Amino acid sequence: MRVSDEAVHELLAHSLAAWGAAGVVGRDGGAFVVDAGLHAIRVERAPPDLPLRWTVTVDGRRRGAVSLVAVLRQVRSALEPGYA
Repeated sequence: MRVSDEAVHELLAHSLAAWGAAGVVGRDGGAFVVDAGLHAIRVERAPPDLPLRWTVTVDGRRRGAVSLVAVLRQVRSALEPGYA
């Protein structure tokens, strides 16, 4: 099941609020851009030839994510490295 872009945008925005992170979620083409002041974070759907569903780029370092839960884990880890 494909999650709508609007739902992903809302999930990211509400997650920032739940974590107490000041920031906004914007769009850049097909990507979601998280601007929380600390890092450049970009979330994109993975190309169909990859076994992953998402890619998350933090400060130029690109990693794959198999689910939105994994995306949220990577975004939160970038914003608050010691949260776990």
